[in-house]
Amino acid sequence: MDPQRETPKKNNTEHLIADRREGIGICGWILVSLSFLLVLITFPISIWACIKVIREYERAVVFRLGRVLSKKAKGPGMILILPCTDTFIKVDLRTVTCNIPPQEILTKDALTIQVDGVMYYRIHSPVSAVANITDVHSATFLLAQTTLRKVLGTQSLAQLLAGREEIAHSIQAILASATEQWGIKVAQVEIKDVRIPTAMQRAMAAEAEAAREARAKVVAAEGEMNASKALKQASMVLAESPAGLQLRYLQTLTTLAAENNSTIVFPLPINMLESLGQKNRGG
Repeated sequence: MDPQRETPKKNNTEHLIADRREGIGICGWILVSLSFLLVLITFPISIWACIKVIREYERAVVFRLGRVLSKKAKGPGMILILPCTDTFIKVDLRTVTCNIPPQEILTKDALTIQVDGVMYYRIHSPVSAVANITDVHSATFLLAQTTLRKVLGTQSLAQLLAGREEIAHSIQAILASATEQWGIKVAQVEIKDVRIPTAMQRAMAAEAEAAREARAKVVAAEGEMNASKALKQASMVLAESPAGLQLRYLQTLTTLAAENNSTIVFPLPINMLESLGQKNRGG
């Protein structure tokens, strides 16, 4: 990996943190010494005010005379805080669930819809989350809303309904890049619901119904065409054998007689029917 690419990432974490090599000055060291001396004089009573317990899922960012004591947060366990000179801020490292409220969005094809989502993130750099931004959770929440509106505004309704996962991954990549300097790691982004106006739902339902009816008519027409081809082939076969036509006629009568109905069938010879047809034509 190129070391020049790693340098900006480190600078993102430390760009608002003063360089510790500058020190706290002579006055600062005097105040720290007096604070430490006060602890020794009031020991063991003062020890209860100096020891702080940090839970497993927490980290403590310690400030000494207003400067970050260490570029790495302390904890978990017990940490030592000097009175009067040291202060600390606890940072929760557990995953945070952020519900993005419904956003009214104008899509690329000029349709107004409401979309809501959910985002999961956690703090991976407590020092950056404290020193680089005032309220990291509020900033992440507002950025998620803005990013959702911006990304979905470039998509049509069909693209949105068909490609939710790809759009969610795109939003996650944008949020991860923007919140990296805040010490935030975006774990997952999901689009929960897409609300379409009632009038648009009716129009889409009518369009879908018309498409289904058109497909049904095409299928029925194809069936009729195939049936006509089969009947044509059957007629050609029967034309070659007149006895086959009579057998087919008798089979049809057998089928009708097997049913429980009140229809009375009078079979007539095929030759008689042919002779009657010839007489009609001759007359």
